Amino acid sequence: MMRYKNLFLDLDDTLWDTYHNNKECLEEIYTDYRWNQYYASFEAFFAIYQPNNDNLWAQYRNHEIDKQTLILERFAFVLRPMGIEDKETILAINKDFLGRTGHKTRLVPGAIELLEYLQKKYKLYILSNGFREVQDNKLNNSGLASYIRKMILSEDAGIQKPHKGIFDFALINTNSRRSETLMVGDSWEADIIGAYQSAIDQLWFNPDSKKANGFEPTFTVRSLSEICSIL
Repeated sequence: MMRYKNLFLDLDDTLWDTYHNNKECLEEIYTDYRWNQYYASFEAFFAIYQPNNDNLWAQYRNHEIDKQTLILERFAFVLRPMGIEDKETILAINKDFLGRTGHKTRLVPGAIELLEYLQKKYKLYILSNGFREVQDNKLNNSGLASYIRKMILSEDAGIQKPHKGIFDFALINTNSRRSETLMVGDSWEADIIGAYQSAIDQLWFNPDSKKANGFEPTFTVRSLSEICSIL
């Protein structure tokens, strides 16, 4: 499939195991800050935190909230029932959380093997909505950095996936042609719809066999190992 020369790779939950790494950090914080005084269990806490966090990221993608609101409200939502509403305290907890996440190294199964294979054939770039201060640490500490030529972030572009502007920005800043580029990612909303609307081919990493909505991606896989047989 050598019509592609450049691959745009999502980072979170495509290569770096965001869900499990973040959950591990949250459990550490839950224990260290003794939030068990307020919640029946960590799982009870997480069941409230995670859906709210997902919703905030969706709002951020859609330009309904800014970065500062996201990082404040994801913890404020679970801290208000404890009587903690001080902005500086909440932001300090968020900073602690981000510092911990950048040092977690759990990867999606097959990530390194995939990059070893792909780097011999393609130019590899990260295209992510994540924040610079965290994404750099994730790449460097998890052993992914050496495979990646450049990381393009929504903060650089001033617009988030799925909007066409970030894909246009990425094409320009990697000197890539639209017809020679493939977007690889796990998020239907951010990665696949965004690339489709930008006239870039898509490879959907879909381990949970979710249903496509409105169109069929160029490629769909359930495991990263399957990508080698396609590319």
